[in-house]
Amino acid sequence: MTTHDRAAPAAPRVAEPSPDVSLPADPEAFRQRAADALVRARERTGLLTGCVDGPELTAQHSPLMSPLVWDLAHIGNQEEQWLLRAVGRRDALRPDIDKVYDAFEHPRAERPSLPLLPPEEARGYVAAVRERALDVLADTALDGGGDALTESGFAFGMIAQHEQQHDETMLITHQLRRGPAALTAPAPPPVPADAATLPAEVLVPGGPFTMGTSAEPWSLDNERPAHERDVAAFAIDTVPVGNGAYARFVEDGGYDDPRWWAPAGWAYIREHRLAAPLFWRREGSGWLRRRFGVVEPVPEDEPVLHVSWYEADAYARWAGRRLPTEAEWEKAARHDPATGRSLRFPWGDADPGPEHANLGQRHLRPAPLGSFPRGASPLGVRQLVGDVWEWTASDFLPYPGFSAFPYREYSEVFFGDAHKVLRGGSFAVDPVACRGTFRNWDLPVRRQIFAGFRTARSAPEAA
Repeated sequence: MTTHDRAAPAAPRVAEPSPDVSLPADPEAFRQRAADALVRARERTGLLTGCVDGPELTAQHSPLMSPLVWDLAHIGNQEEQWLLRAVGRRDALRPDIDKVYDAFEHPRAERPSLPLLPPEEARGYVAAVRERALDVLADTALDGGGDALTESGFAFGMIAQHEQQHDETMLITHQLRRGPAALTAPAPPPVPADAATLPAEVLVPGGPFTMGTSAEPWSLDNERPAHERDVAAFAIDTVPVGNGAYARFVEDGGYDDPRWWAPAGWAYIREHRLAAPLFWRREGSGWLRRRFGVVEPVPEDEPVLHVSWYEADAYARWAGRRLPTEAEWEKAARHDPATGRSLRFPWGDADPGPEHANLGQRHLRPAPLGSFPRGASPLGVRQLVGDVWEWTASDFLPYPGFSAFPYREYSEVFFGDAHKVLRGGSFAVDPVACRGTFRNWDLPVRRQIFAGFRTARSAPEAA
């Protein structure tokens, strides 16, 4: 996912999901969906680990990240534990490496010193696991039969999401690594003609809406259960905050004025001498940035990227606004005032397509501000899904009625005021790990993640 590891414990502990989860009843459709998701994830993993040589795979490019070869074998180990052992009841292939690839056992700074599988052995291991996992998928009844792990292929969807989350983490490592570019991708589509005439903000009427889900088959425990939230009227930016707007904050002395910063944020930027987003540098009268090994001018019309929660919060204060709460963000993204329904995605219930959002590492960068009109919410808010993760004002807390499933270490151990919630998904997120209810979280100091933000304000006149 981002910079925290979401791995199962060495011995999976299965619990029941919230009892009000309602699941579709077409197991064969979910079997194909799961197979497609697993294959797509593995193709991306192969790209991210095959575009550099062995020393690049075993090196630690940043103390914030694991060596790429650790992520590779960890992906296989989690797949073995959950799909081969827990679902397939098969003998363990490599029980000797469980502790090496237990994310809770070893902090990232320690991982280069572990007895890691070398690249070719790691590739062979994950391939052997995958061959057996697809056999398990073919042989497993997905109508549940009382097993919540197999209902609608949940465990297979969970593992596909887990691999894609680590693919995003590996893409972050590629951004942090020094040296020539190893990845390429086409530019996003050009900005639509109406982008320049979009309103600066959209008014969201006050009132209740349904937050979270009890029906999405592969939703993870922190998204559950669906529950009613009453949100006061507010206004939210039509598009994320752009580089041009953020540069004006920097050039106005934003990093030198404690008025805009939370005390902990002010202390952090002073200690680390931060003066602009990560990867930015001043060149004459303009700004340059490093992006996957290429240095380029900072494009004013793209969402700002690689800013911490503290930086997002400071910009919002400087602009006379604030970050939206998580509930406000989800209401702006999912609520349809015409029907009162909460949609799966801003554009409706259909799975994401390239016309809706910038997802899946197709472009290796955010799309221009105002892109994807077909992906807008019913109220007209754009780019809520894809492009950049969006910081919210909210701490990462459980929903009312939360039940850990299938293990506490995915969400529960992170609940509290130490982590802030991000919503929406970035250009690095695959559609299998992205939906209107999906919740990401990270420490407020994190800047290497593909995060940006939009701002909001209270608007009682919209009620």
